[in-house]
Amino acid sequence: MATVYRTTMKPNKLELLTDWLPRQSWYAGGAATPALAGVGGFRLDDPEGAVGIEFMVALDTAGQEPVAYLVPMSYRDAALEGAPDEALIGTSEHGVLGTRWIYDGVHDPVLMGQLYALLRGESAPQQQSVSDAPDPTVTVHGTAPDAGPDVRINRVLRAAEEAPHPSECSVVAGWTWPDGTAVRGVFATVAPR
Repeated sequence: MATVYRTTMKPNKLELLTDWLPRQSWYAGGAATPALAGVGGFRLDDPEGAVGIEFMVALDTAGQEPVAYLVPMSYRDAALEGAPDEALIGTSEHGVLGTRWIYDGVHDPVLMGQLYALLRGESAPQQQSVSDAPDPTVTVHGTAPDAGPDVRINRVLRAAEEAPHPSECSVVAGWTWPDGTAVRGVFATVAPR
């Protein structure tokens, strides 16, 4: 099980995302600098214990309407060999672990492997900010025995309790809007083959 440390990160995750998000093709904000808050998400464990895995919901309130982005992130103690330049969100100094390379998780085979395992029912979601604590609010609808490269991560989240199509296998989890309303939406899906 992964350990969640109560320490500092400089720059912190939201500071790194403020620079990184506007450069992504799926960014829905305008020209204004994002005003981000972490409002939900969960973690998965790397069986080898080497890579931190987090699915963070970053809420941008800079525009007329708030936008909830899903950013799967992996945390490594060294650069990810073979990763494209755009995969690196940034580096940060962790108060306990030292320099961390933080990647957009869709480019990290460990993160994607654990997401596939979750969709197959072989991995359990963990609470975002608590060590060794399963998160029963994260649910998988359907089963995906052959989940692989066809997994789609929803980068801009919409509130919806269930999968968009009953034949799809989906991960559903929650976040909170600025007014305090708790909602749920589809984080990732895989269509059957």
